[in-house]
Amino acid sequence: MKNLIFAAAMSCMVCACGQQAADTDNPFLTEFQTPYGTPDFDRIKVEHYEPAFLKGIEQQNQEIKAIVENAEAPTFENTIVALDNSGEILARVSGVFFALTEADTNDELMALEAKIAPMLSEHSDNIFLNQDLYKRVASVHAQEEAGKIKLTTEQHYLLDKYYKEFIRSGAGLDAQKQERLREINKQLSTLTIEFGNHVLADNNDYLLVVDKKEDLAGLPEAVIEGAAHEAKAHGKDGKWVFTLQESSRTPLLQYAQNRELRKNIYQAYTSLGNRGNANDNKDVLKQVLALRLEKAQLMGFSNYAEYQLSDNMAKTPQNALDLLYGLWKYSIKNAEAEAAELQKIMDREGKGEKLEAWDWWYYAEKLRQEKYSLNEDEIKPYFSQEDVFNGLCMVVNKLYGITLTPCDSISVYNKDVKTYIVKDADGSLLGVFYSDYMPRASKRSGAWMSNFREEQEGVRPLIYNVASFTKPAGDIPSLLTIDEARTMFHEFGHALHGLLTQCKYKGVSGTSVARDFVELPSQIMEHWAVAPEVLKMYAKHYKTREAIPDSLIAKIENQALFNQGFMTTELLAAAILDMEMHCLTTMEGFDVLQFEKQLMDKIGLIPQIAPRYRSTYFNHIMGGYAAGYYCYLWAERLDTDAFEAFKEHGLFDPATATSFRKNILEKGGSDDPMKLYVTFRGAEPSIEPLLEARGLK
Repeated sequence: MKNLIFAAAMSCMVCACGQQAADTDNPFLTEFQTPYGTPDFDRIKVEHYEPAFLKGIEQQNQEIKAIVENAEAPTFENTIVALDNSGEILARVSGVFFALTEADTNDELMALEAKIAPMLSEHSDNIFLNQDLYKRVASVHAQEEAGKIKLTTEQHYLLDKYYKEFIRSGAGLDAQKQERLREINKQLSTLTIEFGNHVLADNNDYLLVVDKKEDLAGLPEAVIEGAAHEAKAHGKDGKWVFTLQESSRTPLLQYAQNRELRKNIYQAYTSLGNRGNANDNKDVLKQVLALRLEKAQLMGFSNYAEYQLSDNMAKTPQNALDLLYGLWKYSIKNAEAEAAELQKIMDREGKGEKLEAWDWWYYAEKLRQEKYSLNEDEIKPYFSQEDVFNGLCMVVNKLYGITLTPCDSISVYNKDVKTYIVKDADGSLLGVFYSDYMPRASKRSGAWMSNFREEQEGVRPLIYNVASFTKPAGDIPSLLTIDEARTMFHEFGHALHGLLTQCKYKGVSGTSVARDFVELPSQIMEHWAVAPEVLKMYAKHYKTREAIPDSLIAKIENQALFNQGFMTTELLAAAILDMEMHCLTTMEGFDVLQFEKQLMDKIGLIPQIAPRYRSTYFNHIMGGYAAGYYCYLWAERLDTDAFEAFKEHGLFDPATATSFRKNILEKGGSDDPMKLYVTFRGAEPSIEPLLEARGLK
């Protein structure tokens, strides 16, 4: 620990002269002096981050030292609780810094992230490979196992979490293996950041510029206007620009009659990180996989998937693969049937063309209009971003009695961010919520939830949701697709998990649960997004303010299973790719593209569909979903079964909602996830609702 502090001090010697003054003005070094303890973005500057990280590391090192040198025998309070409460400054600066590196980054932040990551990796290793600290944690664990101390259920799971974390971090390894583990962790911390930065840079490097309006035939006027605004933002007035952001890319694939434009943007997206340029990720991914395998084998596992899943609900890769391959046999048949239908439409056009991957969205949209007299452009006017969010607020109020009140006085990191005070039915504070829904070049693609501050007894959380929804264009507000509306509800489901948690200890609060359980609260919320009685509450035409007509709701319901073969197959393909990559027991002769192709050929993926994320831009597996992308389908078995309870008793049945809140949302990781689920539902989940929801049976 002393060596770490010395190295950290040396790393910022160049600014030592002004450091004392900077420390007194650094907003991270004390609690934020704001009404709700929210980050003071008006005061935070780039130069504050590194000194705060160094001070945070120093502070936590001193706290760990105090635990280790405590002359009293190890107890739950003086060891486990003290460990759980340590690192206040580090948590504060990390919460803000990593939020911005994901949602609003720049060259300075990316350079600093590359510098900070190995430092944090080393700091974490210094804690979890500290033998004296491990002995104290193990002593408390042994005391409980021997029945010498009696803990509450929450205390047991907090102790269990930390004990397992020490074991999984290599505390039981010999000195030589621990040293190698440290080096692996340090390299992984750098490589995973490099991978994500490559994807972001490659994404931003691409612009599809259209010079002639006739090339935009088929596109809705709102999409054309949005592309014109995008062109203006890039200094290309009088032209139309499309990017690889989903809100820009998908409408082009869906509506553009110009096949070459569709092919251009599709191939650009599916070759992210695979262009042989400075952002190429093939070698980065190979290094990551090799290091993860070595780490797992150092820990006594045959592969990284075994290591990752040992603490999840699935327990083993085989259990996860059984689910994935069990669903695959149904989904691929549906996808093949859908491809045949789309080919028939192409054949009727008489061009002699064969269905390609870049044709799928376009002809699927034609088929939807043909089958259900419904197109996305007909729906979107009823789904302004503001109305969808208002609908979301109404839903959570009816379910749980909570209210979200806008609060413009809270400092934010970007002008697009909105803030809300969240209160319970009795008026008590639940937390602060930030929404950041607009796409920008400084934000990575996708959608996610996280927090600036975690909940623990007496401290309410600060939660944020990030997404990249369709931009406003001129007089047209941000109009969402059905999928985007579901995404908003999905991410707020995660937010509810964080906001409603009522745990005593932050180590098990909120979303600190098994990875394949964490998607239950988010995915169940999606069901309310398109439930007919909910649509009548919030879906209003942005111009006329008329409620969505019953006829359109019926069309939305009737096409609920439309294109599910495609959607399930691309999701499963990505989940299988992730799991099989991390099930490798040797990296000898490994080639990223060859492995992906051979695996997709082996499982019979048709060429008109690619995995939802291909290997070189699969950001999920660089974060918390390595050998974990299966979690979405694992949790879907839970959420579809859980929603049956609401369907049986009423979508807003108070007793059912209260049970879900008390047994799932409030509990965090303070008990066994299956036990929590069974307490709510009365039985373990059935697979049947999932099969029905995806049209697989």
